[in-house]
Amino acid sequence: MHGRKIDSLALDNYQRAARVILANHLVTRTYPDRIALPLIRRWATELREDLAELFGYRLEVTETTARVFPIIDRLDAGKPARTPADRLFDRRRYAYLALSIAALGRAGDQITLSELADQVAAYAGRVEGLELSTDRAADRDAFVDAVGWLTHRGALTLADGDAGGWASDPEAGEALYDIDRPVVFALFRPPRALQHLHSVRGLLTEDAAGATGPAHAPTVADLARRVRRTLVERPVVYLDDLAPAERPVLAQDRIIADVELFTGLKAERRAEGVALIDTSGRLSDIRFPSTGTLAQVGLLLAGEIADRVLDIDNPVARRTAAPDPGEALAAQLDGAIPESTVFAPLAELRALEDFSAQSDSAFEDDQEAPVETTYPLLDSAWVCETVQALADRYGATFAAQWQADVPGLTTEVVALLERLRLVRAVEDGLLIMPALARYRGAVVTVRTKRTEELFVTAADTYTKERQSAEPTGWVDIASDSTGTEGN
Repeated sequence: MHGRKIDSLALDNYQRAARVILANHLVTRTYPDRIALPLIRRWATELREDLAELFGYRLEVTETTARVFPIIDRLDAGKPARTPADRLFDRRRYAYLALSIAALGRAGDQITLSELADQVAAYAGRVEGLELSTDRAADRDAFVDAVGWLTHRGALTLADGDAGGWASDPEAGEALYDIDRPVVFALFRPPRALQHLHSVRGLLTEDAAGATGPAHAPTVADLARRVRRTLVERPVVYLDDLAPAERPVLAQDRIIADVELFTGLKAERRAEGVALIDTSGRLSDIRFPSTGTLAQVGLLLAGEIADRVLDIDNPVARRTAAPDPGEALAAQLDGAIPESTVFAPLAELRALEDFSAQSDSAFEDDQEAPVETTYPLLDSAWVCETVQALADRYGATFAAQWQADVPGLTTEVVALLERLRLVRAVEDGLLIMPALARYRGAVVTVRTKRTEELFVTAADTYTKERQSAEPTGWVDIASDSTGTEGN
């Protein structure tokens, strides 16, 4: 591993490059910022070899792009596409984005927004249940969000006009874009032709990265790479997330040390799992704790949840975890595949291979059935009442949009905690995951504005601090595990 050979004075710079490429997967001259690509190019050789050795990832670096091609072992709904205004993509926006990339791949050096919309509309008309009508404002807004996503990453650069004007009135507004073709081609290169798949599961695991032939039992090196991938792709890795054969690997000091050295992050290890602590903010897509109403209410709610779960005089119910959310996501994605576009002969072959791999995995799992783990359950009514109580107490410091929409605030805050893998939403409430115990015992300080500050814009008017700078153990609100102080 090159991290062991790099001079200590340069190691921080190398680790910063590693965090940037792992966090973004695609780096261009402007995305995520203008200093990222030169940083990646400086360490391209070392990064390419370490990413392959540690994670099985392939890195391609050109003069204008750096693209890491990851291997996805499990579906995870925790990293959805977002608009520049931070709104989640829905199915229509994802469809417009995919069709826009297809259209740009056949375009020249420039294209107007209306021309791109016409091409996407033509493609959409061939897909059952999908349509782009420029007469509908909702369709125009969704299409502009997809174009904004591409613009943010440098695939398109606005040369003239205004996309917002076109969205408001396509007869009066227009926008002209320069197309960066290397970025367009780097954006979407699936490991298998999608027309050959009946299931999204065919895009998972090492076999999807180009291997052919029947599935084989994972080697020790395969298991190590799977665990390292999970560590850098998820904010918290619980033992229950892993297959039985992977769980002993997570306990190996060498595996954790390799990831720490490559990323510059520090691992927080407990009996229930491992979290990489990112104080730099260059690997995490969500800063927490952080500023802003959602993050601060999330921290307040986490503290209230921890206090409730740890109340030994009023114990809460416990429940086993719900099925892996990735399985439900796979079913939803598979249900959206337009079967008329699947090339049947190869799809049937892939289906047989996928079935074989799933059967082998099920057989391995049967050899060592995991011990059933339970988690504290808080019902939805308690969560809603608690957020309402926080709003009653601190609402004057919230952003205006949330002061008038506490139910919406509750939904967004719970979604934030779920993305951080601190809770898991179930039909009737929340399962409390072990890592949430890091945020217990918090103190709230409300800063009162002085008279001379009343007309000055301030970011947020309250902060929340933990009583101790050191994280506390997870096990107090976690499973029925016998370990109490972690590893």
